[in-house]
Amino acid sequence: MEIDAWVWWLIGAAALGIGLVITAMPELGMLAVGAVAAAAVAGIFGGEAVVQVVSFVVVSTALIAVVRPIANRHRAQRPQLATGIEALKGKQAVVLERVDASGGRIKLAGEVWSARSLDTDRAYEVGQEVDVVDIEGATAIVM
Repeated sequence: MEIDAWVWWLIGAAALGIGLVITAMPELGMLAVGAVAAAAVAGIFGGEAVVQVVSFVVVSTALIAVVRPIANRHRAQRPQLATGIEALKGKQAVVLERVDASGGRIKLAGEVWSARSLDTDRAYEVGQEVDVVDIEGATAIVM
């Protein structure tokens, strides 16, 4: 009993798909799609082995050339939604206890935070609004 070429291409696609799941390498998924394209050429069009290999190479290469740069660009982008201490930077706070270079207290995002002045010569009095420049540990740096 002889197995058709398209079955071998599908077995190869399945193996590449398993490799994708195990290693999380997206290139293997693109190669798997190329193998499915070669299986389609073999099964539907009855193409020769050379045509099948060429279709595999063309589809795989095209996917890697087009999809990979897009994926890398998305991976390099910073998240649009700031969370944690990054979300607090740039916010305004109200001074609860005098804030100077040695310390004080502010109300920031509904919570009481320890704070200190960015400028060592500057002090902020109770009730003043200040801008949070940075967060160091549990201390807000304000100006």
